[in-house]
Amino acid sequence: MTILDLPTTSIAAVPAVAEVSDPGIRADIDKFRSMLDGYRSGAVDEDVFRVFRLTNGIYGQRQGGENHMVRVRVPYGAVTAEQLDTLAMVVERYSRGWGHITTRQNLQMHYVQLDQIPEVLEHLGSVGLTSREACGDTVRNVQGCHLAGACPFEVLDITAWAQATNNYLLRNPIGQRLARKFKINFSGCEADCGQAMFNDAGVIAVTRTLDDGTIEAGFRVYVAGGLGANPHAALALEEFTPRELLLATIESVLRVFEQTGNRDNKLRARMKWVVDELGFDEVQRRVLAQRHLLPASSSWPGGIPAEVVMQGDAPAGCDQTVEATAVGQGVSVALGGNSPYGRWEAANVVRGVAKSTVSAYAWCRLGDITADQFRGMAQIIREFGVDVRVSNRQNFVVRDLDEAQLPTLYERLVALDMAAPGAELSRDVVSCPGADTCGLAVTQSRGLADAIGEALEAEGLAEVGGVRINISGCMNSCGQHHIGDIGFFGTERRAHGESAPGYQMLLGGYVGQEQIHFGDKALRLPAKTAAEATTRVLRRFVDERTAGEAFRAWMERVGGAREIAKGLKDLDEFPAPDVDPSFYVDYDETGPYVADIGVSECAT
Repeated sequence: MTILDLPTTSIAAVPAVAEVSDPGIRADIDKFRSMLDGYRSGAVDEDVFRVFRLTNGIYGQRQGGENHMVRVRVPYGAVTAEQLDTLAMVVERYSRGWGHITTRQNLQMHYVQLDQIPEVLEHLGSVGLTSREACGDTVRNVQGCHLAGACPFEVLDITAWAQATNNYLLRNPIGQRLARKFKINFSGCEADCGQAMFNDAGVIAVTRTLDDGTIEAGFRVYVAGGLGANPHAALALEEFTPRELLLATIESVLRVFEQTGNRDNKLRARMKWVVDELGFDEVQRRVLAQRHLLPASSSWPGGIPAEVVMQGDAPAGCDQTVEATAVGQGVSVALGGNSPYGRWEAANVVRGVAKSTVSAYAWCRLGDITADQFRGMAQIIREFGVDVRVSNRQNFVVRDLDEAQLPTLYERLVALDMAAPGAELSRDVVSCPGADTCGLAVTQSRGLADAIGEALEAEGLAEVGGVRINISGCMNSCGQHHIGDIGFFGTERRAHGESAPGYQMLLGGYVGQEQIHFGDKALRLPAKTAAEATTRVLRRFVDERTAGEAFRAWMERVGGAREIAKGLKDLDEFPAPDVDPSFYVDYDETGPYVADIGVSECAT
């Protein structure tokens, strides 16, 4: 696809850019303009400009040329009405009419032309949004549980902690030229909705009982987790980290990574490889030694951060008169009634916090949001007086609602085509952008996600509760296929002397309760049969599971992924190209399949 092939949209008049008041964002934009001018004139080398733009959240696309993706950093998923309105204008004017929520709570847009990027950054910066360090060998967007402050089970509201960590590490000299990217996640309880268990530094709020019997809330910090081609489970640095030592602990982990990350081989440069090289005991020793001496630093971040002092971190608490909605992977979902509203309410509404407010998911198909949907969500914030965050499963979460507001909210979401009951149901398929725009992807993962969605709807399986489906267009796991109950990653297949799109199916991925299981390999499949394989597995799960049984527990009870795969073997067959040529054309493509792998910016 070229920029000329993009669908036309109704382009609204571009408002004058408001002043960028944040001095850091202002400096970033001014430097981008200067570096772009230098690149155009030949004064800045290609490789230097590439590293610079990546550090500033600007990726090249598969389409090459002037086409770029702009990734906007959204710490812990919090977004305002004003920011949503601006994003609507930007995707409409500079992109293709819609944006995308990533699995790391970023918002990104594609097909932005290079010379227009400074103007885009001005618009984003005017409402406090930045793309700085959303990509590159930096500390990436700091994630946080999308229900923080609205979860009946949380130990601490991690909102202010995630904000403080983002504020402290963004543009921090320690994190500017790392050996590789560094990812941080926060979860408020052991359900781990923030997915701390596969990150370089994952933080989960926990408690400990002191000698006098009092309960102290603090954190357990996990380190060196990761997905990608070689997934690693994160490891607990220590049993308990007091609140006043958390930022110092995170900085110490980052310092050890900055000092020991492999700068000669980017494929073995993440924190997980540091542990493989040095051993966990040595990494732990170095981190704790750094923390012990860190007060000598001129920028020692010890103590309770100002953001936490001002905002507080007390948990939402649980209303004992209301049954708390289960959260996390594998939760049992019982759909109520046959009415569309009843099914939406049962699947998408979270209840049980002590302040008697409720939260509701607005479903975003494949994580995509049109300009009209951005504006619609902004209007919902204003009309209902609520807070909205984006989730790592590529949806919006509307928080601080009154029960009485739910029917009207549902009407607004219906009008925006965001009211499908999707939360924690099989319909909520997560996918990376795949070969639509990514140079590393070998398959059209979004096309498969669409095909799976259509197959589930046709088979009456779109609302199976407690099942997550994740798809990546390659092994790098941007779609987090390792932790889906059903996961796929794209591969090139060879059949009858021809290349064909294919997928590796994994089963039984899980993250929660401070543990992680990476999906077990089941079998490889042609892209065109992967949707049928999904429906077969789900149908068998529905027919065989016991009451409340989680997917992985069922899988292990019936013999594991390989045993389940035996019932799918007939799907791993390619007809000859002249018998069924569709097997040799990927989803959303018109010509023969080619595994065209470009420059590795999307995994950078």
